[in-house]
Amino acid sequence: MDERTEAREIKRSARAVERSSAEMADSSDRRTILAADRTLLAAERTYAAWVRTALASLAGGIGATALAKGILPGWVGKVSGSVLVIFAGFCLVAAVWRELHGVSRATHPDIRPIPNALLVPVNFFLLLVAVAALVGIWSA
Repeated sequence: MDERTEAREIKRSARAVERSSAEMADSSDRRTILAADRTLLAAERTYAAWVRTALASLAGGIGATALAKGILPGWVGKVSGSVLVIFAGFCLVAAVWRELHGVSRATHPDIRPIPNALLVPVNFFLLLVAVAALVGIWSA
């Protein structure tokens, strides 16, 4: 092989390596972004699970109080209902705390997370519903 042909082959090989390394960098950056997106979505699924557990516990507490009313002594139904409603309040507070302090939101450019302006008031309202249920259990 003469020197010109060898120089052309080296230049062609260098361009191919540059293109390949650029593609790999783009690919790894994209994988990093997608992994961050999956992390955020997993955190929001966990938040939804906390809220779902709170709502089920709230309904269970009210139901337990109503069911135990005619069968067991009054205090048993009130205590069991109260425990479930208090657990519902704990779940609501834990859901907000975990969502606000869990995953860093600055690293997720592709996905818009649940806005705090919606997250906090909705959970606060549900917490007020739990407190009202607790008051209702003990006042009835």
